[in-house]
Amino acid sequence: MLRKALLVAAFDSQLKWLAGIRGELTARGIDCTVLVPDVRSALSPGQIAAAGFEAVESCSWTELVSRALASEVVVCALSGPSTLRFTVDLAAELSERAADGEPGPVLVTGWVGVVIEKIAAGYLDRSGSDVVAVNCVADLEYFLGVAGQLGLAADNLLLSGLPILTSSLKPPHGRPIRQVLFADQPTVPRQAGERRYVYTRLIDYAYAHPDREVLLKPRHRPDEDTFHTMKHHPEDLLAGIERPPNFRIDYTPISEALPQVDLLLTVSSTACLEAVGAGCRVGLILDLGVHERYGNQVFLPSGLLRTFDELIDDQLGTPAQPWLDSYFFDRPGTAAELIGDRVEKLLASGERPSRAVWDSAYFASTARYLRSTPVPGMVRRDPGGKIIRDLLPPVLLRRARRLRRRAQR
Repeated sequence: MLRKALLVAAFDSQLKWLAGIRGELTARGIDCTVLVPDVRSALSPGQIAAAGFEAVESCSWTELVSRALASEVVVCALSGPSTLRFTVDLAAELSERAADGEPGPVLVTGWVGVVIEKIAAGYLDRSGSDVVAVNCVADLEYFLGVAGQLGLAADNLLLSGLPILTSSLKPPHGRPIRQVLFADQPTVPRQAGERRYVYTRLIDYAYAHPDREVLLKPRHRPDEDTFHTMKHHPEDLLAGIERPPNFRIDYTPISEALPQVDLLLTVSSTACLEAVGAGCRVGLILDLGVHERYGNQVFLPSGLLRTFDELIDDQLGTPAQPWLDSYFFDRPGTAAELIGDRVEKLLASGERPSRAVWDSAYFASTARYLRSTPVPGMVRRDPGGKIIRDLLPPVLLRRARRLRRRAQR
């Protein structure tokens, strides 16, 4: 009988993380279905197609848990709090069925990009899964320390690496700088004034180098949404501002644009690692300072933080070797292959490393509390299926209005 896997996502970045894993599981004879539970989500048809999927299925939270119990593998790409609640609900259902002797599905979790905030919380939200896919050596060492302090079993941690990265670095291509790409982020920086400052400095760069094409790539188009909501889109902030002919806003996906890019600029986007791996020069913008709210504190060891003045003068950094070694470590396969190998091993043995975590005092007390609270981001509806608006926070109300207007077009 064909084995089944559920891939769970709510946003395009999560779908992209799942894409490689789906390909690997499919190659191993596992039938994959993508589910989007009834929580905060935003997936346009264009975003679904861009992630490499033809379609996704929507379902209630209860149905998600039920279908997970009927599957051999579940790969959950939801946010940390939603992942933890899913794990807690799954554990509760499986504990009631313990007498049946069924081990339950192999649960896989991970991070869709560089972990720049809520590092301890993010790990603990995923610690109750059977495979916790870890992006880099530094994160693994930190998570092992957290697990040790709280008495959690850590044999579910798998150093797989970021799926978008290979273990081998391409040598720097060394071409003259002719195309510069700024990888924008939805909420870094968050304030309109900060974002406008960065964009205008990028325009200054374009004026200073008229022989170079300078591209500003937003995370999404104005009518789309992502996990982190962009309140101040560059299309709006730069409206009416004079720009040189060699500057433009461009929506080409990073993976498609990188082969032509000679210098990638960003504040703290995971795209900087993708660029380094492709042999591209990188500059991490330092003008706003170093702060957790920008997520650039995790890039301090990189050797790539630079001010716009330095970048305009072509004073570029060289990636620090220890930092490179943390992300581009030697591994026997791709991230998806390593995850697939671990899944196959657990399916064959019947082992579920999550059970040792579930039995810990930390997880048990957390689960007891969470089971008495609503599911994070749950979209509540009346018996007729209509959203109960007065229970939704303002951000979800605004999103519901946008989705309704989009559907009416």
